[in-house]
Parts: sequence; C-alpha cells; structure tokens
Amino acid sequence: MGQIVKISVSLPVEILKAVEGECKTRGESRSRFFRHAVERLLDQQHGQEAVRRYVEGYRQQPETDEEVALAHQISSAVLKQEPWA
Repeated sequence: MGQIVKISVSLPVEILKAVEGECKTRGESRSRFFRHAVERLLDQQHGQEAVRRYVEGYRQQPETDEEVALAHQISSAVLKQEPWA
C-alpha cells in the first residue's frame, strides 16, 4: 500500500451506528472497515466495466454460426473422452 492520507467523511447517524456495529463484530477499526469497503466497491466497479467491455466487443463482432457449431463439436468430443460422461 502506498502513502496513507486522512480524510473526513460525513455520514447519516444510522449508517455510522451500523458501521460501528460491524467494526465491533469484526474487531477492526473504522479506517480499516472503510478502506476494505472502498476496495471492494472499486473491484466491483472494475469487474462491471470489464463485463461491459466484453459485451460491447461481442456486440460489435459476434460469433458466426460456423464458430458456434465448431465450438459445440469440439466440446462434445472432449466431453465424450471424460470417464464420467
């Protein structure tokens, strides 16, 4: 982790009480709680952006019918080789 900077955050009392309860339950500081919450939110947003880019790419260049048929053929042949199949 890089340099640490202190910030001030305004919250409704109800949310602060819920955070305090979570911190007590987890045995962690508010700083650690908020740091983890922000990290999870950013990871989630980056994941959603990656999915959005994938879908957009697929819309711009979808699979052809031939590609779908070939993928089906290959996957069927691989699955037939499995002992549980």
